[in-house]
Amino acid sequence: MKLYYCDDHAIPLPPGHRFPAGKYRLLREALAASGGFEFEAAPFASRETIELVHDPEYVGGFLDGSVDPQIMRRIGFPWSAGLVRRTLASVGGTLSAARDALDVGIGGTLAGGTHHAFRSEGAGFCVFNDIAIAIRDLLARGRVERAAVVDLDVHQGDGTAVLFEDEPAVLTVSLHGGANFPFRKQRSGIDVEFADGTGDKEYLDTLDRMLPRVFDFRPQIVFYQSGVDTLEWDRLGRLALTQAGLQRRDEMVLRSCVARGIPVVVTLGGGYSEPISLTVDAHASTFRIASQNLRCNNQKYRVIPGV
Repeated sequence: MKLYYCDDHAIPLPPGHRFPAGKYRLLREALAASGGFEFEAAPFASRETIELVHDPEYVGGFLDGSVDPQIMRRIGFPWSAGLVRRTLASVGGTLSAARDALDVGIGGTLAGGTHHAFRSEGAGFCVFNDIAIAIRDLLARGRVERAAVVDLDVHQGDGTAVLFEDEPAVLTVSLHGGANFPFRKQRSGIDVEFADGTGDKEYLDTLDRMLPRVFDFRPQIVFYQSGVDTLEWDRLGRLALTQAGLQRRDEMVLRSCVARGIPVVVTLGGGYSEPISLTVDAHASTFRIASQNLRCNNQKYRVIPGV
């Protein structure tokens, strides 16, 4: 399985910053040690492609450093040239993974899932919305006619919801903590809110009931935002899924797509457990399950072309 990475572009952060920037390289190293993956540095997304979704003034301001400081505060990162390179590569990785998914069934990127970015501003460690950009790119190229976003990060995919609220060709789905960030929720195509402390059984039963609604939409590609901040020990999550529950979650989504011949793109999303090894292990498990399902796809199923 080919995976795109962008951890070679450092994000300069002040001491004590809560964003776990180190997890990206640690994840790539863990997957490389286990074998079965091919790694490719993510290309930079073009400004033209990013502007399929984002306001040109916002894009230009971020790229040249003239962006409103208040927007950068909402994003949560100090502006830097390194952050620009990292952001362009993160979007480029998702674009590349989407094309791989249409070619072989599953595509993956060790970044992305930046679902809090809106048209003219970012928030919550998200600058540009890579999933929305990739979908708009596929629609514009005529590669697909319908797409679905299955967002299982603990935080609602509010930016994605707004960007596609008037787009009948895209179904947005978000299962998230009801009392967690963002505190002003938006309206996805399907929203499910969980109370603090929700564990494996309730979460997985709910997911099992929800997934058929995704496939009733008949998407030609699914974008899976696979954040692991639903884990019981996550600092920002407030839910209580175990590692075993999270693995079952991944299996349900990925096997359901493969069984139906629907290409799926796996993006990383959030994870804030301490020690960081807990987050890395959870993310690594997601991509190992994806790799296993890619092999299953190649052996048993025909991918439905998104053309």
